[in-house]
Parts: sequence; C-alpha cells; structure tokens
Amino acid sequence: MTTLKPLHTFHIPVMGLAYTIDSPIRVAKYGISSVISIMDDELIEKMNAFYSAKFDLPYQEITQKIHDYRAERITSYLNLVDKIVKEKFENFKTELSESKTALENYITMLSDKSGIKAGLQNMMDDGLALKETIKNYLEEHLTPGDIDVNIMTKLDKDNFIKEEQLPIIFNDAHAALRGFANSTLESSVVLSAGMNPRLYSYFENFSAFFPDLNDKLKKKITLKVSDFRSAMIQGNFLAKKGLWVSEYRIESGLNCGGHAFATEGYLLGPILEEFKQKKEQLIQSAHELMVKALGQKEMHIPQEPLDLKITVQGGVGTAEEHDFLLEHYKVDSVGWGSPFLLVPEATSVDKHTRALLAGAKEEDLYLSHISPLGIPFNTLRGTTNELLKQKRINENKAGSSCPKRFLALSKEYDAKGICTSSKKYQDLKLDELELQKETLSAEIFEKKKNNITEKACLCVGLANASYLENDIKIKGQAQGVIICPGPNMAYFDHEVSLSQMMQHIYGKVSVLNTTDRPNLFVKELKMYLDYLQNEIETVSDEITAAQIKKWHAFKNNLIIGIGYYEDLFSGNSFFQKTKKEILNQFESYKQELIKIVIPELQFV
Repeated sequence: MTTLKPLHTFHIPVMGLAYTIDSPIRVAKYGISSVISIMDDELIEKMNAFYSAKFDLPYQEITQKIHDYRAERITSYLNLVDKIVKEKFENFKTELSESKTALENYITMLSDKSGIKAGLQNMMDDGLALKETIKNYLEEHLTPGDIDVNIMTKLDKDNFIKEEQLPIIFNDAHAALRGFANSTLESSVVLSAGMNPRLYSYFENFSAFFPDLNDKLKKKITLKVSDFRSAMIQGNFLAKKGLWVSEYRIESGLNCGGHAFATEGYLLGPILEEFKQKKEQLIQSAHELMVKALGQKEMHIPQEPLDLKITVQGGVGTAEEHDFLLEHYKVDSVGWGSPFLLVPEATSVDKHTRALLAGAKEEDLYLSHISPLGIPFNTLRGTTNELLKQKRINENKAGSSCPKRFLALSKEYDAKGICTSSKKYQDLKLDELELQKETLSAEIFEKKKNNITEKACLCVGLANASYLENDIKIKGQAQGVIICPGPNMAYFDHEVSLSQMMQHIYGKVSVLNTTDRPNLFVKELKMYLDYLQNEIETVSDEITAAQIKKWHAFKNNLIIGIGYYEDLFSGNSFFQKTKKEILNQFESYKQELIKIVIPELQFV
C-alpha cells in the first residue's frame, strides 16, 4: 500500500452497527475513508453472504458451531470488503481514463484545493487527456479510501459454552480485535468509549500493530477521545507496550451521534486548542515510552516518532466550519457523520427511516435513556422501534427477547450477564417495583416504571436498517429500526447525491435549505447548558458535596470556554457574515449560564 497523502479532508465516522457496515464498498473507490462497526458478527455474516452473491464471489457460511466463529466471521467479511474495494478501485481508474464524462464528474467532486484535481484539470485543459497519460497519473496519485473498523471497548461481554466461561480472548471486543488483526486490511481500528486495559493489552499479541523494519505499521490504532488528558493517558498506556497511536479522533461530547459522553463542561474549541498547542508533547511522550518498550521486547525501534494525526468530528455542517477546523486547529481530517445518512450512495439506511430523518426537526432529535449501557443516547422520535416498544409496554409485554446479547452486561441477576432491555430483566425489575407500589406515589411509581421499560434493544434495532434496505429476511421478535443521528441532522432535510454532499463539504454548493442553523460551537454550548440544567433538575438521590463540586466545576469550565470563544471569534477572519450574531449568542448563553443556580448542601 502506498503512503500517498489522503485525497480528501473529510472522513465518514462509524454510525450505529449497520449504517456504515458497507460504506467502504460504496465510497472507498473515490478516496473516501469510512469506518465499519465490527461488533455485530451476525449482521456481518449476513452482509458477507449478501455481497458474495452480489459480486459472484465464493461464500462459505461460518456458523456458531465453529470454534472461533465471531473472529472468523469478522475476518472473512473484512477480507471480502478489501477484495471488492480493490477491484472497484481498479475498475474506477480504468473508467476515468476511458470516459471524459466520468472524469469530469469526478473532478467536480474534488476540493478546489486538491493538487490532484489541479493536475487532472490541467491535463484536460491542455488536451492531454489521452487514456495512458490519465491512467499513469491516476496510478501515481490515487489511492482508495481507508477501510477502518470500530470497536466499542465497553462491549466486551464474557462468553460461555453452557455453564463454562470461555477464556478472555473470546470476550466480544477481544474476538472482534482478533478478527481485524487476522484480516488482509492495512488500516486502522478505531477504539471508542474509553479505556479497556485488558483489551489494550491484547494488542501485543499481534505483530501487525508494531512497526516493521521500514517503520511501517500494517495495522494502526486510532483512539476516539473527548479531551487531551484522556488522550495522553491512553496513548502512554499503549506506548508502554510498544504500541503507537496513529490518530486521536476528537469527538464533541454532546454534539454527536450515538452514545453521548459528556465532558466535565469542556467545550470542543478549547479542547482542540489544547491538542494544537500540545501535539508535540503527545508525540514525544509516547515515542520515548514506545522506544523503551520495544527495546525490552528486542523489537525494531524507529529512530523518529511515527506519524500522528489529529482529527475531529461532531456537529460540522458547513464548508466554512470544515475549513475553519482544518486551518485554525491544523487537524488532518474532519468527520462528517449524520449528514451522510441522507446520502443513499454512502450509507445503509432503509427508505422509511431515511424519510423520517429528512423530516426531522430540532425537537425530534434528543438525548434519551434508551441505551442499556446507561449512557445518554441520541435518538430520533417516531422510529418503528419506538412504536413497537410502546405497543409491548401497553400490552404489559415490555422488553426484548434479547437474541444477540451483545449488551448483556448486567450481573445483577445472572453471572453470565443480562441486558437491561431484555424482557427477562424488565420482568424481574417490574415485579420488584410492584412490591413497592403501596409505598410510592402514583407519579413516582410511573416514573420508576418508565425508567425500566424505556430501554431498547440496540443490538437488533441498530442493525435492521441494512436488512430492510437489502431485502434480507429479519427473524425473531419485531424490533423495528433504531437510528442515532446527532442534533446536526435537524438542518439537513432531503436526500442528496454523494457528489452533492462532497461539493457541499468543499463549499461549491450548499444542500442546506435553512438559514437558522447555529454555528457548531454555539450549538454545542447550548447543549451543555441544557445538560447541566437537566442534571440539576432531575437528580433523584440526595445531593452530595461531591455532586455540588462537580456542578460548580462544570459551570466554571463552560464560563472559561465562552471566554475562549469570545476571544477567538473577535480575532479570526472566518465567519465574517455571522460573527456578530455568533458573539451575541455567546453573550446570551453566558447570561443564561450565570442564572443557573447550583443547590447548596443541606445540613439537618
């Protein structure tokens, strides 16, 4: 694989279990990098069968009777995707060299700042658009987008054969990592949801994650992080094992899709500023620790630090925001997630859900408590899952049949683990609640009941869209579709082509029909204000000194963040048309924040 500079300054992050399950097959030939979730091996096996048939490639079913079926399924599918992408890329280069129309269409998709675009345009303008000339140029300058994979580190459930617990390497996340490590891909595994020391240590078992004699990493590690401190801790933990983090993918704590991991009031701008100022510190600290570890392992030691990328994602919606992040914070790439859910060429979404997304307004997108992980989860109102779940609740049949068990992590009732969205768990909890009914007010009883029954089966709901889109039969209890777009989805209101979305990102056209979309930094600040207010208003237990201290720190960090933005927007050359409005919004939210009253500790 060549190490040419990436063609694009954006990437498509992982979305749910299914929404980017085949995105590389769809977009990698254009040089666009995207991320596949490798948590659901059942979905992966189904997609393996589907694409093997579609491209007339041999397929051998991997059943659960096979010893290491989870890892084997993942390896097999990733190898298939790798093969299909390489073939599609070669065919695409041939098409570009033989069809002037195809080449012209491709050129319109590229950024005006792209050297490759300029080279291709010059060749056409000079009348040098000969087949061989173009083909040679493409061979020298183009590479397909990366086929990256995502592992949510917390989804590392113990597994059993009957009553016997299997070794840790057969835990869900461990097996997923092994599946990627054994594949033919030369790309990155994106680790999200925080540090899992056991999983991080397991990386040492695979030579592909260590630098070879040419200082090259066949497989790379990317960490999704929400602040600099977390990046430093995790990066150094891995470096002490001789492992290099090739990319830190910074994501807004709240202005994102999927699970929302709120920071302690740290806003995206100040976080990016810290990475910008301390990037060298991050590199040198990890390099020194890695050199020492590789020496102890008697492995090859790179003389210079390996490449390190800083990327960002969460709530970006305009070309101006995209360019600002690249130029001011010097990030290497910007993630565009939710808007691509409205691009049928790029993501796997069924027609009904895509129409629901297109029609979604701000009030339809909210942070819910439906995730069995107990972490706030971005949700869209009116999904088929929501309707089916409520129907079961109304019929006193709350809960899911839990066929996949990826989130069966609670050990409260069963040492093997049980999912809080399962009927088994909810029945037990509802029985316990019924015994307390006489001691609770009707309002408290209903609130506690709702807290139990609102949990949804993410494992099935987040996978069903691909089955529906591709007419793959869905077995078992009807769960409908769950989708988890970020709040940014509210401002994109219609399906667009891949070419249109790319031209939107690069500032040639706009696919937005609204003029009242807030700046991404303003939107995130408002979400943090609402989050703090909601935390204070909905606390159910007795307020502790630690809780009060946390809220004060949270509020203070927001005030510092607003001050940072006021200085930033007063001095930079971006956002000239909206600068006054943005500064007014920051001032308004600062006054709103000041008015938030943090309770005092009550002494009896």
